[in-house]
Order: sequence, then C-alpha cells, then structure tokens
Amino acid sequence: MKIDKRLAERLKKINPSSTLAITSKAKKLKAEGKDIVSFAAGEPDFDTPDFVKTAAIEAIKSGFTKYTPTTGTPDLKKLISQKFKNENGVEYAPEQIIVSCGAKHSIYNTLMVLLNRHDEALIPLPYWVSYPEMVNLCEATPRFIKTRAENNFKVSAKELRKHITPHTKVLILNSPSNPCGCVYQRSELAEIAEICVEKNIFVISDEIYEKIIFDNLKHESIASFNKEIYNLTVTVNGLSKSHSMTGWRIGYLGAPADIAAAISNLQDHSTSNPNSIAQKAATAALSAPDDFSRKLCVEFQRRRDYLAERLKKIPNLGFILPQGAFYMFCDISKTGLDSMSFAQRLLEEEYVSVIPGNSFGNDNYIRISFATSIEELKKGMDRIEQWVAKLGK
Repeated sequence: MKIDKRLAERLKKINPSSTLAITSKAKKLKAEGKDIVSFAAGEPDFDTPDFVKTAAIEAIKSGFTKYTPTTGTPDLKKLISQKFKNENGVEYAPEQIIVSCGAKHSIYNTLMVLLNRHDEALIPLPYWVSYPEMVNLCEATPRFIKTRAENNFKVSAKELRKHITPHTKVLILNSPSNPCGCVYQRSELAEIAEICVEKNIFVISDEIYEKIIFDNLKHESIASFNKEIYNLTVTVNGLSKSHSMTGWRIGYLGAPADIAAAISNLQDHSTSNPNSIAQKAATAALSAPDDFSRKLCVEFQRRRDYLAERLKKIPNLGFILPQGAFYMFCDISKTGLDSMSFAQRLLEEEYVSVIPGNSFGNDNYIRISFATSIEELKKGMDRIEQWVAKLGK
C-alpha cells in the first residue's frame, strides 16, 4: 500500500509551511553557536504580566485543575461579554461566547461550522498563512482577493464585489493585519458590511491585534455597525497579543446564537474545554486595567518608527508603514530575488532570519517582525543594510 493511501484525502490539499526550512535552519545555526538575529517571531517578546501568572499559580494551588464547561467558565465569559460591549460596541450574551485554545482555534471552529464542500471563502491577499489551509481542511475553496500596496493592502468594496460568486459563503477580515499591519477605517468596513449583507456572506473578523494600533487610529468592529451585519459576523479575539500570553492558548469569539451553539457542539467533541488554569489567568487579565496593553503599544510604535527610519535608507527595499500589529512587510522586488531566496541567503550569509512573503501569498515581499528589542533591531538592520548593498555589486 502506498503511504498516501493511508492518509485522508483532505490532507492532500494542505500545503507544508514554506517557512519551515528557514526556522529549522535558524535553530540549527543557533545550536551551533551562531549569533542569530530573529525577525521572524509572531509573538510579543514581553513576559506575561506578574499578576496574570499569580492568578494561574493560585488556580493550581486551589485545585482549579479539573474540567470546566466546554465553552469556558461563567466568570471568564461574563468578562468577555463586558469587554465586547464596552470596547467594541457589540453585545454578545455569555451564551454567545466560546472560549477556545487560542484565536486560531476559534477561527478554525468557525470555518468548520460554516463551510460545506465546494463553498468558497474569500481571503484578501497578503493573508495570514493558516487561513487558506484551514479552509482546505474544511474541504472548501480559498479564493484570494489581490489588494494593492497603495491602498495599504486593504480590500476595497469594489474588489470584494468582483470576487463574489454563487459559492461565496465567508469573508475573512483581519484588522490590524498580519503580515502588513493595515487597519480598516469605519467607512471602509461599512462598505464591506453593506455588500456582505446584500449577498448574505458571513464575516469572520479576526481582531487579535486590536490593542496594537498606532498613530491614534481607532479599532472598529464590523459587527457593531447594525443588526444585519451583526447576524452575519463572528468576532474573534484573544489574550495572546494584548497580554503577551501566546503559550497560554486562550482565544475567544462572539457569534450569533445559532453559530455559537454549533461551535459549542463541535468543541464538545474535539478539544472540550480550554485549559482551566489558563482560563483563570485570562480572567485576571480581563479584570485588570488595560495598562499593560497600552505600554506594549507605545513600545511597539517606537520600534516601528525606528525600523522605518532604517529601511528608508536602504536602496532597493520598500515598505508600507504598518498602522498596527508588529510586522513590517518589505518590498524586495528590486533586489532581483524571490522571497525564499532572499530569506535563505540572508540567514546563511548574515545570520538574520525573516519570513518569506510567499508564506503570505506575495513573493515580492518579506516580513520583518519588530517584536524584539531596539538593540536587536539595530544589530539586524546593520547586517541587512550591509548585505543588501553587496547584492547590487
């Protein structure tokens, strides 16, 4: 029997990560003692706040280590409900909230309950690497919308309408976005919402980076606009970025009651409840003032501005200034290298790791994470500047 006959057909649609070669090579070089500067991280470099850790330790000491309700503890869901209302202008009752093992899990659950085979999910390009693979796992079809750099890689209403077919079921929106840091304004979202209501298209609004937003811009939740788009929207968020809790694996969503019930049923029979101790930690995080997230945002903006000033001085590299998140999406097309060649050579020759843009659907770009210290940014940018200068000789 051939090995591929042993595996489910749906797995044939899943593409291996194009970043695996880069990250594996970086780890190998680091193990060999090389001074690797990593601009690849997709997580804040700050430690989880002490008061959050304390809540987790107390949970362990008090024996809060058993199963919880599948969709999360009542205390945590109540806090999430209040958060949605106070910060996003969206009213989700606790029974409309599902706490999962990260925002990624929340998105996957939502796609699983919404998509049938042959349905289409619209994904603006560039996209977070897991969106199309999740759609593939649902045996549905990812359909990409090419966006323009001059519009900060945001999908316009005109571009959206052009890509809708009779099979379109879902639109995935990410604001602020990974990898390019674009932030949708209220007027832009309103036009998108109008089309989705007209065409009866569900919106998965991935808002995991909402607390990391720059230049006094305001985050907008599309579900807050009116009842019609609210009934078509699943709002996804979590604690990973806002409270530097990536490894704690707590994400959540708010959804119309029927969708929430379906996701609850799915989670009942897949993962069951998210980690009980992490839920206590999340309860502490959402109970406290937002000081940590604000300090995080100020520091990330400082790093963004430093990185932008350095990149301006490097010929043959371009960028769109991110309005949120902690990534710079850099145009390398003038170097004559594709993104994987650029990333591999930069790592092997200068010991700097970046993520190739083909992971996000755009081979003319690389992603630089500024979730690292100014000192590391300086060291890495010094190396990149010297290396790019050599390419032109």
